[in-house]
Amino acid sequence: MSTLSAITPPPLSLYIHIPWCVQKCPYCDFNSHAQKGEIPQQAYITALLEDLDADIARYQLVDDERPLHSIFIGGGTPSLIAPELIQELLDGVRQRIPFRDDIEITMEANPGTIEAERFKRYQTGGVTRISIGVQSFQQQKLERLGRIHGKSEAINAAKLAHTIGLNSFNLDLMHGLPEQSVTDALSDLQQAIDLAPPHLSWYQLTIEPNTLFYSKPPTLPDDDDLWDIYEQGHKMLEEAGYQQYEISGYSKPGYQCQHNLNYWRFGDYLGIGCGAHGKLSFADGRIVRTTKVKHPRGYLNMLKPYLDSETEVEAQDRPFEFFMNRFRLLEACPRIEFAQRTGLSEAAISDKLNWAKEKGYIHESDVEWQLTDKGRLFLNDLLEGFM
Repeated sequence: MSTLSAITPPPLSLYIHIPWCVQKCPYCDFNSHAQKGEIPQQAYITALLEDLDADIARYQLVDDERPLHSIFIGGGTPSLIAPELIQELLDGVRQRIPFRDDIEITMEANPGTIEAERFKRYQTGGVTRISIGVQSFQQQKLERLGRIHGKSEAINAAKLAHTIGLNSFNLDLMHGLPEQSVTDALSDLQQAIDLAPPHLSWYQLTIEPNTLFYSKPPTLPDDDDLWDIYEQGHKMLEEAGYQQYEISGYSKPGYQCQHNLNYWRFGDYLGIGCGAHGKLSFADGRIVRTTKVKHPRGYLNMLKPYLDSETEVEAQDRPFEFFMNRFRLLEACPRIEFAQRTGLSEAAISDKLNWAKEKGYIHESDVEWQLTDKGRLFLNDLLEGFM
């Protein structure tokens, strides 16, 4: 592996983790905790801003030339936090790091915890985009997934998002659910399309370790049905005017999620809150990944630092990490970005690139690499080639 050179600082985003849910879903492996009693909302907002202060001091991040590109408030269920405290949080972030004029600020919301007035107050507090966790519109499936909302609440949440004039909103929808037929999956998708969200995340349920579904596996659709769901669903989305821009992301023109794009383009992001992950790169060629204290009790114990781990990404790991992210996107990858964002020269991966081209996984021009249809189909094989 060649010597590292300077890295051109990429856009900087911020991820904020809210760890509480009303109840834990059986498929969820995120760092989330079922609500027991009152959530210590004010204490947690205070801790988040202290966590951010510590990162800013540690990594010397305040720079008018590098304002925040996007913010994503995820969970858990962030909409359990009062709107005035979300505003306090966002005001506090803005006081510490400059914002881009067109910053995208997304907050995840559960349809079972949202009503019209609350939506509007989140928007007043600075949120520009809501991501609504629908997952399904069928009551039996929602109950199987442990969701606390019903079909009517999901539909009403999408309609509310339209009426208050958010810059954008997303519907999260899953397929490949327990005992789900092709017809059921496509019916769910059609209902989502009928609600006309600017952005739709449509992805297959996967069974992850450390979940209830992992210990008690449900019966899932077979591979033939999964392929039929994907193929027919993809066609439905295209015919409805949605463009697929990443593996599970579809949007109307101009409504791609800027925060996710920064992740997949190997941009930088701070992570604050319980178990949050961050990735930061520096002009001297270092790339650092961070994680924060995972459990709310430990995180809120002021005797402990918020930082749980900090690891440097070694040179030999950077090609895999770069392409693992970049090849989630359907857009072409500018060749110059590899050197700018990894600190490595293209010569360091020439053998691997030649192999990928010979396999027909990527197409190369003078200025960019483009994943081929074959490369998309055999993406795991392609990525293993860069390990």
